[in-house]
Amino acid sequence: MCEGLNAYRVGGCVRDALLGIPAKERDWLVVGETPEGMLARGFRQVGAEFPVYLHPETREEYALARTERKSGPGYKGFEVACSPEIALEEDLARRDLTINAMALDHADRLIDPFGGERDVRRRVLRHVSPAFAEDPLRVLRVKRFLARFNYLGFTIDPETLGLMGELARAGELAHLTSERVWQETVLALRTRAPEVFFQVLERCGGLVEVFPELAAMRGKCHSPVHHPEGDAWAHAMLVLRNAAGLTPDPVVRFAALTHDVGKGATPDEELPHHYGHEQRGAVIVAALCERLRAPRRYSRLAVKVAAQHMRCHRVFEMRPGKVVTLLEHLGALHHDDFFEEVLLVCAADCLGEGCVGSYPAGEVLRACVEAMRSVDPRPLVASGLRGSRLGEVLRQERVRRVRAVLGEMRSGG
Repeated sequence: MCEGLNAYRVGGCVRDALLGIPAKERDWLVVGETPEGMLARGFRQVGAEFPVYLHPETREEYALARTERKSGPGYKGFEVACSPEIALEEDLARRDLTINAMALDHADRLIDPFGGERDVRRRVLRHVSPAFAEDPLRVLRVKRFLARFNYLGFTIDPETLGLMGELARAGELAHLTSERVWQETVLALRTRAPEVFFQVLERCGGLVEVFPELAAMRGKCHSPVHHPEGDAWAHAMLVLRNAAGLTPDPVVRFAALTHDVGKGATPDEELPHHYGHEQRGAVIVAALCERLRAPRRYSRLAVKVAAQHMRCHRVFEMRPGKVVTLLEHLGALHHDDFFEEVLLVCAADCLGEGCVGSYPAGEVLRACVEAMRSVDPRPLVASGLRGSRLGEVLRQERVRRVRAVLGEMRSGG
């Protein structure tokens, strides 16, 4: 089946092997073959824009060697050519970074025409050729790779960073579709240092084009007593970093990133106060999620956190009835993960540098939830209560038990 197939391992699996990182999957590049030849070998075609095939047994992806030529604006403005005459080096030349433009042959010999192995050793993200500037999606990809490998000490080559800035200033990022922006965002949120993705995007001038809601937070100052880290943008980056230290879940991390976007709309004359930023933020986050076509799980948590995180922080100051209302609003009595996800974001918001310490308000809220759950409605139903009267009495009992919890915790018991 693969006998006589001129196939090379390429891309991430080669890079990760040099970094000592176990490869999750292997990608293969086939030179000197045709689509008809691949089908005759039993491969199944899955690529729509260019020929990619699944191995009939391993299910690994095999792509035919190809070249790309810029023919229009944006990341879709390319003409793709695929033929048996295209050499391995020609295919590698179209790739974004040198560390992604290496191959291994059947004898595990490294083919490295652009110095990728050297850049792995130097921990540098460097573009393969000036053609890098033809694809605006690469701006997000490089930032995502930096977020992924930041813990290894990787940096972006100055010339590459300059090309990224040129793409941003030329407005090329505006040609990216919502789907591709969201895809790269989620991949970045899954990395070890997701805040790096957004920080570098801001540094090269692309933040206002891709995430104007986040860019609006720059310069919106805080009280230095409560937020010594700086403005609302710096605080968002700190909270995202804290969230990454608490959970690998990109849904929680996204909510941490956007929890204070309402502060970007605070009138300058009100600074350093941010009156009403919670409700403004909920509206902005909802619009952001709709624009990026974020899945409902992301939008549901992010909108709820933006609207309610300050109430969670202030539980010690709230009346028992207000606490019950808040917990009902957060769906805390449901047996799912949503409430705990809210508390994770709130904890990330309150934790200091380095993600150390606890979140006392979270412990109080959890205790109040347990008190509410301890109310058994069955005796009330047995006594003849129904409808709105049953709901009223059930709520009164929950408030009474939450009052007892709050009283005990406020007294230090």
